Amino acid sequence: MSKSAGSSWLKFGLFSVGLGQSFVFVLVPPLARDLGLSEFQVSLIFAFSAVAWALTSAMWGRASDKYGRRNIAILGLLGYAFSLIALITPLFLAEKNILNITFLFPMLILGRLVNGLVGSATRPAAFAYVADTTSKSKRTVKFARLESSFLIGTVSGPLIGGFLILISNEAPFYIFSLIALIASIGIYKNVENIPQKTKESNINKISWLTDSIWPFLLLASITSFCNASLFQSIGFYVNDSFSSLDDLAIIVSITFTLLSISSIVSQYLFTDQFPLAHYKLLIYGSLMMVLSYISMGYSDKISIYYLSIIMNGLGIGMIRPAISSSLSISQSPENQGSAAGYLGSVIPIGHLMTPFVAMPIYGINPSYLYYFSSMLCVLCIIFIISHPIFKKSGYEKSITSS
Repeated sequence: MSKSAGSSWLKFGLFSVGLGQSFVFVLVPPLARDLGLSEFQVSLIFAFSAVAWALTSAMWGRASDKYGRRNIAILGLLGYAFSLIALITPLFLAEKNILNITFLFPMLILGRLVNGLVGSATRPAAFAYVADTTSKSKRTVKFARLESSFLIGTVSGPLIGGFLILISNEAPFYIFSLIALIASIGIYKNVENIPQKTKESNINKISWLTDSIWPFLLLASITSFCNASLFQSIGFYVNDSFSSLDDLAIIVSITFTLLSISSIVSQYLFTDQFPLAHYKLLIYGSLMMVLSYISMGYSDKISIYYLSIIMNGLGIGMIRPAISSSLSISQSPENQGSAAGYLGSVIPIGHLMTPFVAMPIYGINPSYLYYFSSMLCVLCIIFIISHPIFKKSGYEKSITSS
């Protein structure tokens, strides 16, 4: 089996996940509200999924070490595909007055829970496979391409879904599920399933608090919170700051498109064409996010706003692959899945904390939230500079030697 073909199919799998993950946020909330659910109930549907994702991602990473990357990646895609069907079916039945509205809310929670419980398996397995099959000098660019595949999916989801919805509200969910099934078949045929051989004494077994784990998880948690705060406040910020402009919904759409595209461009430039060491990627990426949040808090000009969003995307594009690659390089082969799972488990933390921390701050003054995020990013820079794990020569050489 070709390693490049296996990696390509895993990237296609993450692309398919990105398609549905972004589109459900576009269609499900308004449909559910039209059928009588409150905004709070809709937020709970996605919150339950985020909690399930956080709790199971590390478990699936360990499972991929034990049972093989292919099996766990396929299981995740099948769970994700099923969750899309389980999410749209009760909405369709309720629209047709076949399903009693009393059962709609619990059935939507159940459908979305499947995504969090099982759909969380694909990402750690995919990243662990790439870690298994690439040298340390190439790992950052390979991880960046995995991230880009998912981001391209999130950008394409609303666009493709927008055309498919002309057929019916259900069509995008069925088509995206089919694409995930096709990816599963491709992975089955092209990815070799070789479980990692674990040490008998388990001396190298890792946990949340392992010295080579927790610094990266802390950094990922903080950046996740900053990103989630931005994502969840954008709609309010646009309406509050640019109410005199027309087509505010288009401004929001442009915002997320700019974020995704600038992140993809950043990953391509700074991990592939002009590769920077992990340490520099983390520092420069955090600095870009600091400047982004400060400019958003300080200015209410639409041009400055778009520039801030582009800077934020560039920063995200540097930080995410650098964290993934640095964490991977610091682990032994038998712990690659576990490490990727731990990292995947902290990503939802930002989305869980945002309603309780970020939005109350935004309610006091929108600028305060972005100044708060900028201070968190400054703390990240201090942490990166002060903690020795980020400056180990292995991380520097791993990129610059290529």
